[in-house]
Amino acid sequence: MEIKWNSITGLAYTLTNAANGEELEKTPDDKLMKFKFGVGELMPVFEKNLIGLTNGDKFDFVVKAADGFGPMDPYGIFDIPKDTFEVDGVTDEKMFVVGNQIPMTDTKGNKHVGLVTHVLENALTMNFNHPLAGIDLRFVGEVIDVFEDEDAK
Repeated sequence: MEIKWNSITGLAYTLTNAANGEELEKTPDDKLMKFKFGVGELMPVFEKNLIGLTNGDKFDFVVKAADGFGPMDPYGIFDIPKDTFEVDGVTDEKMFVVGNQIPMTDTKGNKHVGLVTHVLENALTMNFNHPLAGIDLRFVGEVIDVFEDEDAK
């Protein structure tokens, strides 16, 4: 069966940084990644590269950062005072480690995850960009299974 809109597809793939080959994600051998096409859940360019493929077809394509998770937005990186993290007047200093991801809520109730990139004396520099922002992504893999979504009929 061919991948088309409203089909569900099982893929085995490796995702790497196209610039340096760093592996970013790999489907486990015992578990496929399943995707539903044409419902707005996937990057359009990802779908475009796979539409029309069938079981057993191999793929190898690059999604430019602008078509994936967007460019790195410098306004998504800023310093947050450490006292922002106080709860009942106490701050958990163990949170303040470069590489930690800290979930936060903005003044409008939107949830965000910030990556600690620097620890300053009274503040943390945090990056709220998507972890894959600014990276050209290379997908290499194989179509394992394609079937129609019975609910779409």
